[in-house]
Amino acid sequence: MGTFLLIGMGGFLGAIMRYLLSNYVQNWSKISDFPVGTLVVNLVGCLLIGALAQLAEIRDIFTPETSSLVFLGFLGAFTTFSTFSSDSFNLFREGNNLLFYLNIGASVILGLFAVWLGRALVNLVSA
Repeated sequence: MGTFLLIGMGGFLGAIMRYLLSNYVQNWSKISDFPVGTLVVNLVGCLLIGALAQLAEIRDIFTPETSSLVFLGFLGAFTTFSTFSSDSFNLFREGNNLLFYLNIGASVILGLFAVWLGRALVNLVSA
């Protein structure tokens, strides 16, 4: 039960930080036709997950509870793109090239298809 609460607390904070940073950057950039706020959040999340994962690996600085709070909770809510990127990087680093490309291709293509399908299903139901 404690792990669930840690993930939830981290998720709460990560979602709020995503909202604040994304809106701040979007408004600061004055660009209205490109989601620069989302791009910055995704890149910051990737930088954080890469740096923290490396620290965890070489210095063993995270307890399982802290890892759940930071990686699953905070960064999971801040941006799932960071998790996707980290998982893909690990596949590549471990020499699983086929799975690396499969993960990237399936995530992007099937993700776009799922968004389209969700919209199409709502249009069918609401028509």
